[in-house]
Amino acid sequence: MKKITKIALTTMVSASMLAGCAGGQTTEDKGAAAGGANKEKVKLSIWHNWTGQDAKGIAMRKILDDFKTQHPEIELEAEGLPTDGLKTRLRTVAAADEMPDLFVMWPDAMTKEFVNGKLLQPVDEFLNSKPEWKNNFIPNALDGYTVDSKIYSVPMNLAPSSFIYYNQAIFDKYNVKVPKTWDELKTAIDTFNKNNIIPMALGNKANWVVQSTIFSTIGDRVTGTDWFLKASAQNGAKFTDPEFIKALTVLQDLGKSKAFQDGFNGIDENQMMQLFFQGKSAMFMDGGWAAANLVNNAPKEVLDTTHITILPAIDGGKGDAQSTAGVVGTGLGVSKKLTGARKDAAMQLFYALSGPEGQKATLGSSTLVSYKIDVDKSKAHPLFVELNELMKNVKISPVYDSKLSSAAVEVINNGLQELLMGTSPEVVAKKVQDAQAGALGK
Repeated sequence: MKKITKIALTTMVSASMLAGCAGGQTTEDKGAAAGGANKEKVKLSIWHNWTGQDAKGIAMRKILDDFKTQHPEIELEAEGLPTDGLKTRLRTVAAADEMPDLFVMWPDAMTKEFVNGKLLQPVDEFLNSKPEWKNNFIPNALDGYTVDSKIYSVPMNLAPSSFIYYNQAIFDKYNVKVPKTWDELKTAIDTFNKNNIIPMALGNKANWVVQSTIFSTIGDRVTGTDWFLKASAQNGAKFTDPEFIKALTVLQDLGKSKAFQDGFNGIDENQMMQLFFQGKSAMFMDGGWAAANLVNNAPKEVLDTTHITILPAIDGGKGDAQSTAGVVGTGLGVSKKLTGARKDAAMQLFYALSGPEGQKATLGSSTLVSYKIDVDKSKAHPLFVELNELMKNVKISPVYDSKLSSAAVEVINNGLQELLMGTSPEVVAKKVQDAQAGALGK
């Protein structure tokens, strides 16, 4: 669910990609219309965020490589970017109406912005032609990609964004309970600090991390989902309300209790994970996607004692304690400018990545899906089986960056960094309120 700062369009967008995004028929389209007389390859571009050595990234890149092999008639130009970099690039090229042919995108706010900008084309016709695929998504899975009754993508995964991953061996060593209440969490933090163990590793250099993996769940625990949706719509609630001030205060108090290591705004997610892999931290908070990283990269002695739980209830909170923030998962956007043979090629790749086989590959990579398919417990890693079982009893509440405007997302991401460095909750709250009200013209 990851996050944006404005940058200039880099020169990495090649001339061929820009040509491929231009309006009108391409050479390939005209050749196809002429009965295939022109035998030039169909050119297709895709931007994605499957760049890491986690099992999901490896699985998705294999699908791209296999697609290239199976379709020599398609010249596929695939470009991978880290998630925050991808979001930045997409916003930049969107402003110039120069989208790649296919691109990983997020449901709700981003989808609506791109539809309103006339950058996407719906996929209803293609989806309806394969009812055995369309009808196997979990309930409401397509809602975040539906605008004015038209469907613009399907989720390729399920992305709960906020779990506590913990090393049971460290908890046992210091006789600490896995926290089921807020007081038990505070006790755990105190005990680990006294024994020079980082209670909760944090890497917030890319400023979306605290917002997505920690604060969105704290916020829902305190305010409840209905309040947040009203505040997001600026209809009956404001981010300067006492509920939101309390949520910000809860996060700030975590920072003051030294839940996180010094310098957390200066390291990234990978460095955060290394602190956990090295046994220097007892916990870290991250999304369901972290399981694929753990399964692929954690040392065996750490992986074997790693388990997953959710954030405890917060006293006096209005939200559902048996929930975690998240979204149904990323999807693929299809450029509105695609027509003819290039559109046909794009839909073939769309199906390879998000159709039944793509969903199986995702699930097999220790990544949750928004698709009705069972985990093979004889093959899946026990940690992923644990995550999958946990999700059967956990609801998903909105992650903040899926509902807020892009301007407000940037403000809250930066504001949470400032909050943890000492800025008052009231100051941060006013900035978020002003940004969201301004974006909605209210």
